[in-house]
Amino acid sequence: MVERFFFSSSARKHGDDPNKCSDSSMVLLSGPLNCGKTSLLFQFAFNSASEDPSGDVVFICNKRKLESKPPFLSQGIDPSSDEFCRIRMKYIEDDDGIRKYFSAFHLHETFPKSVIIDDFGDFSVTGVVRANMVIQEVETLPWFEPWHYVEML
Repeated sequence: MVERFFFSSSARKHGDDPNKCSDSSMVLLSGPLNCGKTSLLFQFAFNSASEDPSGDVVFICNKRKLESKPPFLSQGIDPSSDEFCRIRMKYIEDDDGIRKYFSAFHLHETFPKSVIIDDFGDFSVTGVVRANMVIQEVETLPWFEPWHYVEML
């Protein structure tokens, strides 16, 4: 499971797919406050963008929270690298924003390689349930291709 967040160069050399999921394309990452979950998710976004130069990654978060505590970058990562151009930041303030984003998901010309939701647990329970229902509906559409969806509590 750790390979999903830190793609190893040995896996790439041996032809293993570091994005391969055994049971599901969804992962829930949880942990105590201030333990580095946002930084880990941002590292996952960077790794996803670097693995597939043609695919974008969507990082959904609360702008105010992200600006007050920006994620740390792993040592050796160039902040001006092209991978950051493929990470699309989507700022959402409440559960209604998540629902609206996924309700319009079918309008994307190309679908993102990964969709990452930071602080998913901060949204109201009712809104989260509605957002999950929309996500499940999107996954049943005939044009849908599996993608990574990572949520963080």
